[in-house]
Amino acid sequence: MSLSPSDLAAIEAAVREAEARTTGEIYCVVAQDSSDYGEIPLAWAAAVALLAPVILLVAGVTIDLAGLFGGWSAAHDGPAAARQALIETIVLQAALFAVTALVVALPPVRRLMTPRGLKRARVRRRAQEQFVAKNLHLTRERTGVLIFVSFSEHMAELIADEGIASLVEPAVWDRAMAALTAGLKRGEAGAGFAAAVSLCGDVLAERFPARAGDNPNELADAVVILPRV
Repeated sequence: MSLSPSDLAAIEAAVREAEARTTGEIYCVVAQDSSDYGEIPLAWAAAVALLAPVILLVAGVTIDLAGLFGGWSAAHDGPAAARQALIETIVLQAALFAVTALVVALPPVRRLMTPRGLKRARVRRRAQEQFVAKNLHLTRERTGVLIFVSFSEHMAELIADEGIASLVEPAVWDRAMAALTAGLKRGEAGAGFAAAVSLCGDVLAERFPARAGDNPNELADAVVILPRV
């Protein structure tokens, strides 16, 4: 998913219109992803390598490496048999680790195999980083609102600065976030953003109305597009 030039223009216009009604500031940031989740292939590979031999043992399945590669084998007991079984287990685990890591490293598979809770945590963390990096915490009345979308994770975050958070319950922003996600689900990201911005403007205008001759535009209205992680 991406934003077209017309989408960007529509969102910027929505921000300008909303901020004309309030002393608050609305800032929109879009990321293609919020993390590369580089640890996920290794985590799945380790889990498969450790659990697969146990599952096979419980199921009564044995791996005969000699037979697998066409070599000669003979039944025997004692330390030599135990050593052979250990070697076979280690080889099996190494093979499973390598294959699983390679498969899960494929971007579509990695996204699918990443726990949703981890995605949410990474998206929230990157949104918080952007809130500070873009100076939303430095507005005159601490009334900055960040709308952050991460396309790969299909997740959005809204962060309101302390001047707003102390007066507005978090649930008040639910309508704006619902409008945003509805637009994203329809493949109309620009319309979803514009609707969310307008609803945020309604909330801000009610509690922080614009003052004639004293409503500086402290933050840029244009959408910020972050590079891929």
